[in-house]
Amino acid sequence: MTDHHIGLIVPSSNVTMETELPRMLNARESVRPEDRFVFHSSRMRMKHVTPEELRGMNAQTERAALELADARPDVVATACLVAIMAQGPGHHCVAEAEITSALRTEGAEAPVVSSAGALLSGIGALGARRVAVITPYMRELTATVVDYIEDAGVEVVDALSLEVPDNLAVARLDPADLRDHWRRLDLRRADALVLSACVQMPSLASIQPVEDEAGLPVLSAATSTAFRILTELGLPPVVPDAGSLLSGRVTSPAAS
Repeated sequence: MTDHHIGLIVPSSNVTMETELPRMLNARESVRPEDRFVFHSSRMRMKHVTPEELRGMNAQTERAALELADARPDVVATACLVAIMAQGPGHHCVAEAEITSALRTEGAEAPVVSSAGALLSGIGALGARRVAVITPYMRELTATVVDYIEDAGVEVVDALSLEVPDNLAVARLDPADLRDHWRRLDLRRADALVLSACVQMPSLASIQPVEDEAGLPVLSAATSTAFRILTELGLPPVVPDAGSLLSGRVTSPAAS
């Protein structure tokens, strides 16, 4: 039995990443009991999802990474998809490199995963070229997410903004409501559905039910991050009832 230590860089108001990721990986233990997962978090201040607060939070990344380096994690995952995407196309590569560099200055060699990069590689791993997206963001920030995804070569055929600016309010959204929200999207040309393009908006409880009903792969920023964590650890990306991406049928992340 092996313990895998996972470092999380989390916005201070995010309470969902530390709920859904452990829930998925603990569920994995029921089918793969040889692997166990231990979590260590470092937080960056952010209360409202505005461009100003997102920039301020990003400025705290190095400090958060250095704190995690002391715990010698096996992999580090950074949350807040929109904070990275708001910096411009491809910025997840820059952010991941910055965190990697900070870790290495302290002798930590852990691979780094961002929720932004993970979402792109999850879409790619499914072979999806066209997606529909649900976000909790205001429309302007949703447009930023759409542009970022499309810059990576994936067409966004439709997008729904729930327009909740307060980050703690996002965490209080009922994931069961997504079982109705997805019906507001035009999925006729979609290859996959991103049920939550935000690691703060809860969605795990609805991933499999919506996938079963919609008849196409359903993923989220959180399931994509779990997929990348597992593949970076060299483990089969299998989590029960978490959608096609974590079904075990998809084994290799696409380059992001």
